Amino acid sequence: MDRAAPLSGTRRRLRLATAIGALLALLGTYAVLTAARADAAPVANVIRVAEFPADCPYSHRLPDDPIIFPGLPGASHMHSFFGSRVTNAHTDLADLLASTSTCNPRVDVSSYWVPTLYRDNVPVEPTIVTFYYLGEGVRSDIVARTEPIPQGLRIVAGNARATGPNDSIARWSCLHAGHVPPSKNFVTCPAGTMLESYLDFPQCWNGRDLDSPDHKSHLAYPVNQACPATHPVPLPKLRQVLRYPVNGDPARLRLASGPGYTMHGDFFNAWPVEEMARRVRDCIRPVIKCGADGRPL
Repeated sequence: MDRAAPLSGTRRRLRLATAIGALLALLGTYAVLTAARADAAPVANVIRVAEFPADCPYSHRLPDDPIIFPGLPGASHMHSFFGSRVTNAHTDLADLLASTSTCNPRVDVSSYWVPTLYRDNVPVEPTIVTFYYLGEGVRSDIVARTEPIPQGLRIVAGNARATGPNDSIARWSCLHAGHVPPSKNFVTCPAGTMLESYLDFPQCWNGRDLDSPDHKSHLAYPVNQACPATHPVPLPKLRQVLRYPVNGDPARLRLASGPGYTMHGDFFNAWPVEEMARRVRDCIRPVIKCGADGRPL
């Protein structure tokens, strides 16, 4: 009996150690499952819209256009610039990358510009300016393989020389007045509302050129929800949304380029490569609505 006592105690200690080990294993499994659920929760609660925005208030106004008239100050009609604070006729990619920006996020030092709007021949600048980067207009399998917009890409959307609405892709409407039908020309917005301008840029790239002689043909719009064979690389679709503090009689309005249907937009991409790539990976491809910081809302 004296020899059995130590053996019995050893067995008890062994059983106790085994029980503690099993308990620790269970706790470890629980912790892993809990962490997995915590990681998965944001994904389950995200808004399923492929989007990230840049809010870029007005910066400055010049009769310059570094895409259409590079190196020729004063050669253009008047433009209102957003984003990079330095854009002028001589601006190149290096200038943008070294500049500051009006945008939220500040990392977006791209330059965006449009013909200046005038009311009674007095310039009016938009008070709300948002550039949306979207995964839409193409099939879901194409959205899933969207590529980042290449740094240095230049593109013009719309038609500054339009002679009528049929030559235009511009859209005008009224904020908080959905009963007013949208139009390719200026619309009559009720008192207390704002005039809105929407413009979509092409999203199918030829995969080679950052610009082209007409500043348009290196990109194309989708056809039947797919990129054409000539422009096989899907990029996020840039949507330009401007809201002007005007309403009432549209006869009092004009653009520097002419009637409302001449609205057009210019984009010179200077997003940091890694930031653009992260937003495409985390927001566009998985179809998640992100904020200006590129994180799910």
